Amino acid sequence: MTAVDFSAFVDTLAEAACETILPFFRTALSASDKNAGGAFDPVTEADHAAEAALRRLIAQAFPGHGVIGEEFGSIHEDAEYVWALDPIDGTKSFIAGLPTWGSLIGLLHRGAPIYGLMAQPFTRERFWGDGAAAFWRGPGAGGAQAQRRLMTRACAEFSAATVLTTSPLLYEDDKLERFRRLERETRLSRYGGDCYAFAMLAAGHVDCVVESGLKLYDIAALIPIIEGAGGVVTNWDGGAAVGGGDVVACGSRELHDKALALLSG
Repeated sequence: MTAVDFSAFVDTLAEAACETILPFFRTALSASDKNAGGAFDPVTEADHAAEAALRRLIAQAFPGHGVIGEEFGSIHEDAEYVWALDPIDGTKSFIAGLPTWGSLIGLLHRGAPIYGLMAQPFTRERFWGDGAAAFWRGPGAGGAQAQRRLMTRACAEFSAATVLTTSPLLYEDDKLERFRRLERETRLSRYGGDCYAFAMLAAGHVDCVVESGLKLYDIAALIPIIEGAGGVVTNWDGGAAVGGGDVVACGSRELHDKALALLSG
């Protein structure tokens, strides 16, 4: 498969996700709780339908590839190429009618993320990257579709930085204190972004995103976008972020080094 063919196939996946999910958004859609008895972890019919559609397309085009998905688990996860799927990253925002969710489609080669796409069908935006470059496509002047290369901004100090996290409620107590330590150094802190927060980092609108308790499918697609835009993303110890867990992404190496120091135990 050529690069052009691959790009077209990923666009086909994104279209399938968008066409499946968007009719459910801002409707009287009910959500069930995947974590009954614990913190509310919603899942909807839209999540299930979109991931099923993506899996069908991947199985038809690449029967030897593996898939790791939020809703239906893993198949052939030891394959050379593995897709990481999160059909609605930000389901809580989705069911609340907020447009800060997205469909994540990532591809790993021997465990390393090599391509990622985040589609936001309601705003008609897409963010994608391969680690070397990253791009945005969405409504431009007059509503016509526009495209541009993504670049993070070179903020080196938290006193001038904007930091995002999805919610302090998602942190364990000791990790929350470490986040608060970083937050106290920050010019502006905002909550509620989910995957859209990482996209805004790649686009150069914010400087740092901190999260705790992520899964592989929450972050794998976003790593090539962030790195392709010039950003840095690792776990809180400075190791690879692809496995999820506690993740910090920054627009510059200087700010990232400071973030690791503030988040250290």
